[in-house]
Amino acid sequence: MSELFDEVDEEVRRDQLKKLWDEYSIFIIAAAFLIIACVGGWRGYQYLEAKKAAEAGAAFGKAVELSEQNKHSEAEAAFAELAAKGPSGYRMLARLRAAGEVANRDPIAAAKMFDDIAADRSVGAELQDLAKVRAAGLLVDTTSYPTLQQRLEAVAAPGATYRHSARELLALSAFRA
Repeated sequence: MSELFDEVDEEVRRDQLKKLWDEYSIFIIAAAFLIIACVGGWRGYQYLEAKKAAEAGAAFGKAVELSEQNKHSEAEAAFAELAAKGPSGYRMLARLRAAGEVANRDPIAAAKMFDDIAADRSVGAELQDLAKVRAAGLLVDTTSYPTLQQRLEAVAAPGATYRHSARELLALSAFRA
């Protein structure tokens, strides 16, 4: 007797599921398709971003090789192009390296480039401080101690990331003064 009730319950459940499927099948299929499309789109985006990063990494590596081969003007152009068109991380690194390449021929112009990086709030506080220290390092021979002290005041504060480098530059400037 209990088999008969189980069979009836199973038939009722089957009918209810069939009714639900007939009523909502289009929504279930659309939701599944939407999930698959979203996951596929996200994975495609990740692939394209990884491809761009790999290309930028290769371009950055070639520019570094040019710099190591003492082809500074070519390296400067490669870093400038990467700074203009690369992904954000490589763009920042390329700006720093381009300023370093300019320092080989014109320290004042390079200090100006580092000052521009230091003024750019989108790069983060640590890179701003690094740019300030690099600019001060280029100007330590030509700038007076009070000017250099004013430039490095925030960077030389206790707890700052590059405080030791900033204090060394200030000590060198004070010694020369």
